[in-house]
Amino acid sequence: MTYPTYSHQQLRLKSLDQLKQIYNEIGCTAYVMDKRCKDAWMNAIARYQASILEKVAPAAPNEQTLAQAELDHHITAQAQALAPEELRTVEISFYDHEYYCGDKLIAAITHDHADFVTQRWVVMVNGAEIHRAATPMLCDRYILIHHKDGSLPVVQIATNTTTGNEVMSQIFNACEQHGLELLDDGIYRNDEKLGEVGCTDGLWWVIRASSVEQKVACESVESAVRRCGAACRETSLSVVKLLDWQELLDKPFDQLSKQEWLLMMESEPVRELVAA
Repeated sequence: MTYPTYSHQQLRLKSLDQLKQIYNEIGCTAYVMDKRCKDAWMNAIARYQASILEKVAPAAPNEQTLAQAELDHHITAQAQALAPEELRTVEISFYDHEYYCGDKLIAAITHDHADFVTQRWVVMVNGAEIHRAATPMLCDRYILIHHKDGSLPVVQIATNTTTGNEVMSQIFNACEQHGLELLDDGIYRNDEKLGEVGCTDGLWWVIRASSVEQKVACESVESAVRRCGAACRETSLSVVKLLDWQELLDKPFDQLSKQEWLLMMESEPVRELVAA
């Protein structure tokens, strides 16, 4: 049974529901990366059509087969344009995720714990903020869209280190970007040791002080230092959650830490007071 072949222009004119219907009608099996996005459905349909057309060998080089070959080439080119290499996500912690294209780090999502911030989820490239949103899903969508159209900033790849001084310099710079302190025996925040970061034979690794794990391989110095920062946030958050809410309510506001203030405002007793 044959089905019509849809061009890029035809697919563009379809609604999201119509694209889903076409996907089912033609028996498409191509993976849809983001089921909320029209481009993802168009991409899957185009790739599937291209794969089917590649299996059909023309009987003779007549005008019809030449026209069909031209259409095949056009659909394949569209599929490649719509579908850059799929991204791989590495979860460092609940608050920290890294995005890779192949083995190349292209962006990261982290969380801003500062007071009175409404858009806490942040997209980072080269240690700098490039986008901010209210949910991690919106940051994820931002990365996918701008990766596809090629508008994400290019990640600066550090050259291979050859001396201990160069390694320490890279670790120091990464710590500064994340508000951490590099001392002789490891990485600290507010006098609390978070772990150690190093590089052996060109491979970065981290040992977190908050666990009994051994060296964990990392893709970059940025990734290793971010894992230390993530460990600190997880530890401080879990400690504050153990505090008694009544104790926090009785404590003067000017003596509350940032984490205590944030968690108290999210607690059920305070929500009931605000609602009243």
